[in-house]
Amino acid sequence: MWIPTEHEKYGVVIASFRGTVPYGLSLEIGDTVQILEKCDGWYRGFALKNPNIKGIFPSSYVHLKNACVKNKGQFEMVIPTEDSVITEMTSTLRDWGTMWKQLYVRNEGDLFHRLWHIMNEILDLRRQVLVGHLTHDRMKDVKRHITARLDWGNEQLGLDLVPRKEYAMVDPEDISITELYRLMEHRHRKKDTPVQTSSHHLFVQMKSLMCSNLGEELEVIFSLFDSKENRPISERFFLRLNRNGLPKAPDKPERQCSLFVDLGSSELRRDIYITVHIIRIGRMGAGEKKNACSVQYRRPFGCAVLSIADLLTGETKDDLILKVYMCNTESEWYQIHENIIKKLNARYNLTGSNAGLAVSLQLLHGDIEQIRREYSTVFSHGVSITRKLGFSNIIMPGEMRNDLYITIERGEFEKGGKSVARNVEVTMFIVESSGQTLKDFISFGSGEPPASEYHSFVLYHNNSPRWSELLKLPIPVDKFRGAHIRFEFRHCSTKEKGEKKLFGFSFVPLMQEDGRTLPDGTHELIVHKCEENTNLQDTTRYLKLPFSKGILLGNNNQAMKATKESFWITSFLCSTKLTQNGDMLDLLKWRTHPDKITGCLSKLKEIDGSEIVKFLQDTLDTLFGILDENSQKYGSKVFDSLVHIINLLQDSKFHHFKPVMDTYIESHFAGALAYRDLIKVLKWYVDRITEAERQEHIQEVLKAQEYIFKYIVQSRRLFSLATGGQNEEEFRCCIQELFMSVRFFLSQESKGSGALSQSQAVFLSSFPAVYSELLKLFDVREVANLVQDTLGSLPTIVHVDDALQAVKLQCIGKTVESQLYTNPDSRYILLPVVLHHLHMHLQEQKDLIMCARILSNVFCLIKKNSSEKSVLEEIDVIVASLLDILLRTILEITSRPQPSGSTMRLQFQDVTGEFVACLLSLLRQMTDRHYQQLLDSFNTKEELRDFLLQIFTVFRILIRPEMFPKDWTVMRLVANNVIITTVLYLSDALRKNFLNENFDYKIWDSYFYLAVIFINQLCLQLEMFTPSKKKKVLEKYGDMRVTMGCEIFSMWQNLGEHKLHFIPALIGPFLEVTLIPQPDLRNVMIPIFHDMMDWEQRRSGNFKQVEAKLIDKLDSLMSEGKGDETYRELFNSILLKKIERETWRESGVSLIATVTRLMERLLDYRDCMKMGEVDGKKIGCTVSLLNFYKTELNKEEMYIRYIHKLYDLHLKAQNFTEAAYTLLLYDELLEWSDRPLREFLTYPMQTEWHRKEHLHLAIIQNFDRGKCWENGIILCRKIAEQYESYYDYRNLSKMRMMEASLYDKIMDQQRLEPEFFRVGFYGKKFPFFLRNKEFVCRGHDYERLEAFQQRMLNEFPHAIAMQHANQPDETIFQAEAQYLQIYAVTPIPESQEVLQREGVPDNIKSFYKVNHIWKFRYDRPFHKGTKDKENEFKSLWVERTSLYLVQSLPGISRWFEVEKREVVEMSPLENATEVLENKNQQLKTLISQCQTRQMQNINPLTMCLNGVIDAAVNGGVSRYQEAFFVKEYILSHPEDGEKIARLRELMLEQAQILEFGLAVHEKFVPQDMRPLHKKLVDQFFVMKSSLGIQEFSACIQASPVHFPNGSPRVCRNSAPASMSPDGTRVIPRRSPLSYPAVNRYSSSSLSSQASAEVSNITGQSESSDEVFNMQPSPSTSSLSSTHSASPNVTSSAPSSARASPLLSDKHKHSRENSCLSPRERPCSAIYPTPVEPSQRLLFNHIGDGALPRSDPNLSAPEKAVNPTPSSWSLDSGKEAKNMSDSGKLISPPVPPRPTQTASPARHTTSVSPSPAGRSPLKGSMQSFTPSPVEYHSPGLISNSPVLSGSYSSGISSLSRCSTSETSGFENQVNEQLVAPGSGSGHSGSEEPVRKESKTPPPYSVYERTLRRPVPLPHSLSIPVTAEPPALPPKPLAARSGPLENGTRRTDPGPRPRPLPRKVSQL
Repeated sequence: MWIPTEHEKYGVVIASFRGTVPYGLSLEIGDTVQILEKCDGWYRGFALKNPNIKGIFPSSYVHLKNACVKNKGQFEMVIPTEDSVITEMTSTLRDWGTMWKQLYVRNEGDLFHRLWHIMNEILDLRRQVLVGHLTHDRMKDVKRHITARLDWGNEQLGLDLVPRKEYAMVDPEDISITELYRLMEHRHRKKDTPVQTSSHHLFVQMKSLMCSNLGEELEVIFSLFDSKENRPISERFFLRLNRNGLPKAPDKPERQCSLFVDLGSSELRRDIYITVHIIRIGRMGAGEKKNACSVQYRRPFGCAVLSIADLLTGETKDDLILKVYMCNTESEWYQIHENIIKKLNARYNLTGSNAGLAVSLQLLHGDIEQIRREYSTVFSHGVSITRKLGFSNIIMPGEMRNDLYITIERGEFEKGGKSVARNVEVTMFIVESSGQTLKDFISFGSGEPPASEYHSFVLYHNNSPRWSELLKLPIPVDKFRGAHIRFEFRHCSTKEKGEKKLFGFSFVPLMQEDGRTLPDGTHELIVHKCEENTNLQDTTRYLKLPFSKGILLGNNNQAMKATKESFWITSFLCSTKLTQNGDMLDLLKWRTHPDKITGCLSKLKEIDGSEIVKFLQDTLDTLFGILDENSQKYGSKVFDSLVHIINLLQDSKFHHFKPVMDTYIESHFAGALAYRDLIKVLKWYVDRITEAERQEHIQEVLKAQEYIFKYIVQSRRLFSLATGGQNEEEFRCCIQELFMSVRFFLSQESKGSGALSQSQAVFLSSFPAVYSELLKLFDVREVANLVQDTLGSLPTIVHVDDALQAVKLQCIGKTVESQLYTNPDSRYILLPVVLHHLHMHLQEQKDLIMCARILSNVFCLIKKNSSEKSVLEEIDVIVASLLDILLRTILEITSRPQPSGSTMRLQFQDVTGEFVACLLSLLRQMTDRHYQQLLDSFNTKEELRDFLLQIFTVFRILIRPEMFPKDWTVMRLVANNVIITTVLYLSDALRKNFLNENFDYKIWDSYFYLAVIFINQLCLQLEMFTPSKKKKVLEKYGDMRVTMGCEIFSMWQNLGEHKLHFIPALIGPFLEVTLIPQPDLRNVMIPIFHDMMDWEQRRSGNFKQVEAKLIDKLDSLMSEGKGDETYRELFNSILLKKIERETWRESGVSLIATVTRLMERLLDYRDCMKMGEVDGKKIGCTVSLLNFYKTELNKEEMYIRYIHKLYDLHLKAQNFTEAAYTLLLYDELLEWSDRPLREFLTYPMQTEWHRKEHLHLAIIQNFDRGKCWENGIILCRKIAEQYESYYDYRNLSKMRMMEASLYDKIMDQQRLEPEFFRVGFYGKKFPFFLRNKEFVCRGHDYERLEAFQQRMLNEFPHAIAMQHANQPDETIFQAEAQYLQIYAVTPIPESQEVLQREGVPDNIKSFYKVNHIWKFRYDRPFHKGTKDKENEFKSLWVERTSLYLVQSLPGISRWFEVEKREVVEMSPLENATEVLENKNQQLKTLISQCQTRQMQNINPLTMCLNGVIDAAVNGGVSRYQEAFFVKEYILSHPEDGEKIARLRELMLEQAQILEFGLAVHEKFVPQDMRPLHKKLVDQFFVMKSSLGIQEFSACIQASPVHFPNGSPRVCRNSAPASMSPDGTRVIPRRSPLSYPAVNRYSSSSLSSQASAEVSNITGQSESSDEVFNMQPSPSTSSLSSTHSASPNVTSSAPSSARASPLLSDKHKHSRENSCLSPRERPCSAIYPTPVEPSQRLLFNHIGDGALPRSDPNLSAPEKAVNPTPSSWSLDSGKEAKNMSDSGKLISPPVPPRPTQTASPARHTTSVSPSPAGRSPLKGSMQSFTPSPVEYHSPGLISNSPVLSGSYSSGISSLSRCSTSETSGFENQVNEQLVAPGSGSGHSGSEEPVRKESKTPPPYSVYERTLRRPVPLPHSLSIPVTAEPPALPPKPLAARSGPLENGTRRTDPGPRPRPLPRKVSQL
């Protein structure tokens, strides 16, 4: 049975539980659970991370923890009763854990590892706390470490700053907001501003001395030297080195390193140096023999110097190598370091070339205790401490020092009867009064233990030696009296014995007889002569002698003769116990000399402060002793002396001695009667203030009043204790009188000098310190009244600038901070005075920092939930006095410009924050009663209105993000809670006072604006928080956004008809609120839009304003990342439901639909823009949005903005052509006018003309970069016209040159033709603008289908590629997935004019093939009906799909949507016809190229011939005969008669071409391939016989053959003609065949399917252009597939365009070997070398010029067109216009057709052009027309019409039209065209040979044997000659409309079929 738990309430999961049992709760290790019930080893409860899911789990999986329960029962809350630091650690580590893993994912390795270490540290520290074995101090230390690490991690991860008090988290509800602000600010400041340490330490470690000439032991002495003052500033660090230059005691590390402590910041400057003196111990001369002398001396070796400033830059721990120098003369040794510093190079040099001192130096910062903690390893190994000379900057009480520093300076000695100077050594001893030598009190330096005697170094032969060696004598105080120092002087012999002879001594006593020590300074001591055997152990013999020359000169009684020899020392005492001051000693011994008391008290002020504080207690005892002795006589003097001592302790050097004085007062002071005298003297001074002229002394007295009162109070307490409280009233009266005098003095206004005001200021600054003393003797209320009266007596403010006012405020501040103010009783008395002064200062906006501090302190004392009566009364007073001025102050300081200095800015922010915290504290304390009183206190509505406007404005300021640092979420939430509470109170006032007739727009607008920005705050967006943080916020405050949203809705409903004032102004703000992803908030706010629409409809009959505003704001808000798909659906559903019953429902639905559609596009746009790289999705999305703004919304500004966004995307993706077209959209909106335009986007303010000019130039540049030069030329002309009209010839010239350069680029530079791909996007998971739509995309350069498909799959990684080309069904459309269907399509150029014109270079044609394409084609083969296994051709149909785009490619995007698709089915017969046409065209091209030597390798022709002949023999073409020529087919398809005849004609034509091809092949075939050729010839005869063709007539001679523009076709009436491979002379004219690969863009318009069929017939696996090694050079009417349309290789039936998934596997292999692709062949194969000139022959041919198609002489039947369906036209004349009606460009300009000049004469000369493979020759273009020749022969089909090309269009005879146009009409036409006598000889004049051309003709066969010319089939005939056409005019010469991209075509359907051309009679 489940029973509720009593104690088991809270636990931690210690093992993961899957929850697989019924009702099981899944838990992970580390989860915290709240337990509700238990039963048999199971608990029921929930995980705190997800409290909504409850379940059961085993009790053994949970570790129970102590917890306390609040609200027992259903809604109980469990709080763990553990240390708050532990709780915080646990929750923080959980949050960090998730983020830590994300750091790894984001590859932030550095932070990842650092955080890992910190987390481990925190876990270790957590264990220590949990164990609970730590001492109190250690626990504090651990918690400090924990919180420091938690704060660091939170800061690094961007988490919130946690307010803490004593290491524990603070609940903001438990403290006042001002206190919370201070805690936050303290932690923030601690984090931001590193504390500048004033204490520094230098760590020195000696490593070694590197020198070549060592061999003796060394002493190394470090010290710090001030080069500015030329004196050492530290003691010495002394170190001994062995003979190898290494430390002598390696086992004692404290001997090798030292810490120079207590360096102030002033010591870290460039003129402080580290000096190192090195002394060697050995022979006198470094080069002496070893056995010369056994005695060792200390001798100078070298010196090194380093500036301490050099360490500040690096602070490196690496070893430094210091150069060691030696002085040139030993006498300079004492100042060698100064010479090195001053760089006096002449006085020193290097000791050796490689001498160097290796040391490690490091500067450490902070106090010594901090250093001990941070560098514990250094101290644990031992380190010697080297102090500064003398006391440190701050003298600490209890510091015991008694150090005498002696510097051995110099000596002056006589020769002593020797010829050379002496080698003097000084030995020093300390001798105590008994005559014994003191042991171990001479310190050479830290690092070396003290010694008993000292030996100076010896200077060689020097009677005036200078040593300057500093020694420290740490002699105990008790040894000082009677002790003296003795110096003995010896001469050191350099002889073999090396003896030292004593020749004199000096001494100096340490203390004088009167108790004073040896004074600091230099002393010249007398050198007393003596002998070697003199016994100096008996001190009595010499102590009576004079010791100093100064004493001697002053003592005239001495009869001793002055000696010439002298010895100088400098002494300096650093002692806390001994003094050198006689006056101090006299004062302390006042009882022995009572007559000197007055003098001693007077001299006290002259004594050094350090001497006084050393003997502070003794001095104070002395003063109060004198006061007790005779208060009348000495009272005033003692008082002054006491004031001097008290003020001395104010000095920063001595302020640490204040506790010493406090201790003295508490424990040692015994003057029970002193208070009377002190009060009396103090009152006397206060009474004299107003009269005294000099106030300095009085100010000193007032400054010391705190301690004077301490003495008075302690004295009175001692008196009361002694007497049982006598004279109480008398004492109170004295105090009252004293304060009356004070009040009088304070109430005086300063007149004149201001000395009085200075005294008042001094009094006020020290007065608050007196409160606590008075409280020891008086009641709280008494003291409070006393203080109130005193502060109230201050004069009113007259000059606020007066310094006194600031001091008054500081006094108020100290009062508020004092103990007195904490008591509620006294606080109520003092508060009015405090508020009065604050009010005055805030009114004048002065001393704001101080005011803020005072106010903060005032509110810190008022806790949040204090409902005590006293607190409520205080709030009443504060609200009445300060609320208004507080609001004004915040408004004032936030509207000021922020100061520039960083320190000033910090203060500015602090003061703003503090005032804000004060305001929030006050508002949080206010209850209903306070708000009601406040609102009632306003007399008029204007006052209330001003107040509300003011407070709303302040709230808006408080909500600003910059108000608090970004990680102060705690503070922001508290502020928001206060704001929303206040707004709820004030909204009632708004409703009651400012509605209906009193309506005030401004105040309501301010209210709504505040509410909106409140909801939009970043810190309230709970969705962005971690789950734990979100849970905490919701528990504490709820979702404040919903509360405010409900309030907005409520207030809006109250407005009534006044709502119209806020439409449309509030639409944007409310829309922003609804975009917040909070369902409740959205449900509340969205209906307001319905209300707005309704009111707008009532007012103006529509809601255009609402619509416009909604649309404008949606764009900007959604681009900021607001809104989502859920919002779109909610917006749609809520509003549609709301408007169901409205009369204006239809227009409302339309508006909602528009807005919803816009949202869809904006959401797609935003999602796309999140991607990293620019891809098609981004561009497509932007295009969709741009078009929506233009077409549906007509928002021009938004439209232009998105034009530029799209332009930037294109530039980034290097789509320069698309970028140009995009910018053209903006250009079209502008005109060439002088209208001024405002600054917009990146454009400056300028005229419309200049902006359009700028755009034109940018567009031209992009067209140039995109190689779309034809379009650039048009724009060049446009802008040139403008320059010309303004006579701006300079720019005109530049523009013409630019235009010329574009023409050059067209002719000279190669352009790649892109491939086009059709892409279908199916499924609901695609963005809206792609969903279930199909597009055609222009591929990148060199991009094939596989690469494109991979790119699309990369852009849509979740998409599935469909493996077939069929249209998908509805299930795919509705699927919750993404399907991509991709295949290649063939572009169908709309304009054929340029492509059909002969002689136009391929460079030019290539542009028109792939630009301005609206239509694309795709062919798919399939079998209809029963498939014949014997012959598949019978049922092989082709489905031809034509796609029409909404805009032409290229355009503003690389892809456009398909607007319309048409599907036509081609019958097997039509398919076969097209296949043969294409194969014939391919053969002709290869033969032509071989004949004109355009190919160096004959293999392509060989393979093609082999493929066709072999296929024909083995069934290829014969399969067509079996399929379509059989009787059954002809009878069952009577309508196909003409088509069958056409197929038969093509077969015969193919046979003719093959025969001619074999003839050419025989001429060029290499020897090793002759057998293959023979085989081909044999097979060809077999093929002919299989086709039923007899031998060609022997009488037929080979005629000159020319393939002008199409495949050769036989006349329907003619018999096959035999052909000869012999070449003929060439007339060098340019022909379309001058460029290779005519087969690729043939007049028969190969589709991709047709290309495949060609491949099938030949058995090749590549498309013809790839197989046969030819440059893609288009012929006249080419509509062939691009090179991407590589067909699948099939062995039997023709296949579709490449990779159709419908093909069976057996169709996917080739019968023949494939050739090299163009990418695998050398360029010589692509650009063939010209034929030798000897092969160029001139030939004639009978021909006739063709008439234009639109000949008016034709009869109506002749003009009729057979309505065979065709999707393209033969001619690109009238119907293929590239200009829209408005004159805007659809396709770039083409040269107009040349005028027909050929005469219809029978005999005209035909001139063949010179084919040039990519030749740059610029010649006039000559086009040719084939001339039909009548020829009768027994053929398969009779009465076949003759088809020919037109002169004007350049369309070949084998045009696509001919495939189906085999009507009776054609027969009639051709019968008219046949001439009876066709076989005439050469006649007419021949045109002369053009010598400059060097390229052979395409096809020319010279008849040799036959006597008369045999007419060729018309397609192989040479066209008639015509006059060369005039040069074409410049593109678009006659066009005036601006260039326009993507003009919509009026009819995307099939163009009307043109009339057949009329050919003149022969």
